Amino acid sequence: MQDLTVEIDFDRFPPEHTCDGNNVSPRIRVRGSDAPYLAVIMDDPDAPRGTFTHWLAWNIPSTGEIPEGIPQEPRISHPVSVVQGMNDFRRTGYAGPCPPKGASHRFFIRVWGVGRRLALPPGAGRIELEGALEAAATGYGETMAVYGREKVLKAPPETRPRI
Repeated sequence: MQDLTVEIDFDRFPPEHTCDGNNVSPRIRVRGSDAPYLAVIMDDPDAPRGTFTHWLAWNIPSTGEIPEGIPQEPRISHPVSVVQGMNDFRRTGYAGPCPPKGASHRFFIRVWGVGRRLALPPGAGRIELEGALEAAATGYGETMAVYGREKVLKAPPETRPRI
């Protein structure tokens, strides 16, 4: 299996790529793949109830870059052709980091080079995608960034001077 180099433009998710912003998928650069397609899984292994899947996408043409702002639709053709699966928010497409307030979590973006189009329907789940990748993946790489949401502290009760 080829080692892929996967890069994003940050080490800490900017708000526009999170639930605190507009949930815009980040630009992902991928080097080292000679496969015709890519597949992506983004997840949070630090979630309170175990690994939480934020994005499943496949049949992405391997052009060296997955552009920012992939629409949250099951199947899209612009800005690039993508089929997307059901994330753990029970929505199709990208859903950015949204850890509990006060916690900082790691978010892994895992990318596979894929030798053929995957015959998965839009909205398929992680188990189906991982099963298809077992037979078709030719390369793998990952990157990681963190995101934490500030805990809102309750203001102390208002103190009034005694007269």
